Amino acid sequence: MEDRNTRQELQETADKFLIRHKSILDTTSKMQEYCARVNRAIAKAVTCCGCIKIDADKQCLPPDANYSDIRAFMQSHLNGALCDNCRDTISHEIGTTVFYLAALCNLLELDLDTVINEEDERIRTLGIYSLK
Repeated sequence: MEDRNTRQELQETADKFLIRHKSILDTTSKMQEYCARVNRAIAKAVTCCGCIKIDADKQCLPPDANYSDIRAFMQSHLNGALCDNCRDTISHEIGTTVFYLAALCNLLELDLDTVINEEDERIRTLGIYSLK
């Protein structure tokens, strides 16, 4: 199945099944809740399971580094890999977040596919200057 069909189908599914949280306030707060649940699931993968570790410190860049070379010096601060359980949990929470994003697009009469394509085009056009 193409990505475009998947996004369109998700938006149709959200429209069909989102009944209880149809209010814009309910939808935005549910989306925020699931964003928080993604963060919590990541924290639990670190603190409860231990399948991943975070080893964060200041990002160090050589003073003479070109802007195009910076990527090579940046670190994710992640060590390890998600276990199957944590991967499933985080994937589920991200999926539900995307569901509420599709529902939000429906309420605002936006096409999720168009939103994604326009953002991709904006980033490709502006490159690193598009990111804040």
